[in-house]
Amino acid sequence: MNIELLKSMCAANGISGDEGAIKSLILGEIENYIDDHSVDALGSLIAHKKGPGKKMMLAGHMDQIGLIVTYISKEGFIYFGRIGGMRPAYSLGQRFVFPNGTVGVVACERLDDPRDMPFEKMYLDIGARDGEEAGRQIKIGDVCVYSAAPVVNGGAIISPALDDRVGCFIMVEALKKIKAPAFDLYFVFTSQEEVGLRGARTSAYAVEPDYGLAFDVTISADTPKAHKFPSKMHGGAAIKIKDSSVLCHPIIVKHLEDCAKKAGIRYQYEILEAGGTDSGAIHLTKGGVPSGVISVATRYVHSANEMCALSDIEDSIELTVNALETPIA
Repeated sequence: MNIELLKSMCAANGISGDEGAIKSLILGEIENYIDDHSVDALGSLIAHKKGPGKKMMLAGHMDQIGLIVTYISKEGFIYFGRIGGMRPAYSLGQRFVFPNGTVGVVACERLDDPRDMPFEKMYLDIGARDGEEAGRQIKIGDVCVYSAAPVVNGGAIISPALDDRVGCFIMVEALKKIKAPAFDLYFVFTSQEEVGLRGARTSAYAVEPDYGLAFDVTISADTPKAHKFPSKMHGGAAIKIKDSSVLCHPIIVKHLEDCAKKAGIRYQYEILEAGGTDSGAIHLTKGGVPSGVISVATRYVHSANEMCALSDIEDSIELTVNALETPIA
């Protein structure tokens, strides 16, 4: 497994609506393994690998969560809104980086009660003397993301943007390994998932797939006092049963189960009460598309230090290759 590529993908800046850097990196990795590609109006990269039979659309989202500048005070402090599911507790004290390289720290003047921590009380500090100096570096509407280098600790990777660069990575590595596809394959690296599954919606409409398979992270329910979900780190590839956006189609769930069993690939199940993935948009396209999801159990989702097991990523790659080289019964 190309861990350095995974780290590079996690480090690339690609907030929702501005995924150009990560898109260029992905295209450079896959262009020798595909027959053609296009970029749709919302910025999703659609890579086509020709094969027999029905169309299979695979989707992993390139975008990551972050902040957007809404106001700069005369003292030089920067106030912001959220893009995607940012959490106040995960943001306070963290560094964020803008595309031009400017780094700021999210701070809060005073917290009388740690439970009272709304974003409205927070600001970004870039060390400017005043608003004029801050405005020379940052303007209203600029966006920023967590600034933290990916690291590998033994059998785990810790990084921002594993949601969902790990899903994109699985697709890239699987694409390189596929020798005899059983489907006409469309690898779609989607835009704007974190703000409403938008890229998957438009790209699925264009592809018109017969089947859909999304790749994303999921909750790892193995920390102290965690809610009792079936997925956990080091448990293998997670086959989704449901989340709030989709009830995965039995045809796809069974196909993944059968492929995992036949190849001896470790797998587990995923059931979420909230949240969604690109499959939530794909399965509602036109007349409906039987869809499923392969997930990677991840701790501390939407933080600067998301964490998942390298072995689970490897299992997910192998399951993907097997599932794409095996016809659906």
